Amino acid sequence: MEVSRRLRIAPDTVRTWRRRFIERGLGGLCDDPRPGVPRKITDADVERVIVKTLEETPRNATHWSTRSMAAATGMSQSTVSRIWRAFALAPHRSQTFKLSTDPLFIDKVRDIVGLYLDPPEKALVLCVDEKSQIQALDRSQPVLPMMPGVPERRSHDYIRAGTTTLFAALEVATGKVIGSLHRRHRAAEFKKFLAKVDKEVPADLQVHLILDNYATHKTPDIKKWLLAHPRFHLHFTPTSASWLNLVERWFAELTQKKLKRGVHRSVQALERDIRAWLADWNDHPRPFIWTKTADEILDKVAAYCHRISDSGH
Repeated sequence: MEVSRRLRIAPDTVRTWRRRFIERGLGGLCDDPRPGVPRKITDADVERVIVKTLEETPRNATHWSTRSMAAATGMSQSTVSRIWRAFALAPHRSQTFKLSTDPLFIDKVRDIVGLYLDPPEKALVLCVDEKSQIQALDRSQPVLPMMPGVPERRSHDYIRAGTTTLFAALEVATGKVIGSLHRRHRAAEFKKFLAKVDKEVPADLQVHLILDNYATHKTPDIKKWLLAHPRFHLHFTPTSASWLNLVERWFAELTQKKLKRGVHRSVQALERDIRAWLADWNDHPRPFIWTKTADEILDKVAAYCHRISDSGH
């Protein structure tokens, strides 16, 4: 009973294993052969499928399917599927990536991640970017509403009614967003947006802006404005590393929940919808929490580089 209590198992279980040990010694502690049909797929068969999946491609395709792998190995499609699931292999899936070639990549990653994880005192950290060419799209035919058993349906073609650009500054600490809509996205519009940010942020706070290397962010006129507003500090993301800017996550929310399935017959209607969505967001803001340290990010990038150098391509 003492063993049962300490290990939190049933007394009958303790008695069973004690009896097997007394009768057969250490050999009695191994599992007995289980009933059922003997295994037909050997470890060698499993290894053959895995090696073929990882190191070869079919002669007439870019990747394996269960059907083509079954034909190549003489196994059934269900067997191939089970092996792939067991080893988390998915030849039909593919992802894209692009490594930054910025010579200051490491320094910029450490700078920006440092702002996320350990923001300075008496300062506001804002992630800034513009979502340009947002199209006002009107479907060529009326949208058919959802019905039981039938999803919402819309025509694949549409009528373009014009575009607008949303400048946005996401406050890292609270999730609130300062937004401004303009029909163009030149340095002149960016300067107006900076002026709006300057007006809305309390005067006693320093302002740290995380933004990309877009040309309109670095024009002489913008540099002159920044000199006249020394509380603004710019932190540029590395080239091809927009994932470091948390405002991109907010843009994804806007796209998925408002723009992707929206129907707008004019740019004015589109802008009204965006302003309403922005106001609603700021009524109940939700910050996006950054968790990865700079070292974790750099280790992952280093692993990608190692895989690329070993791939032979």
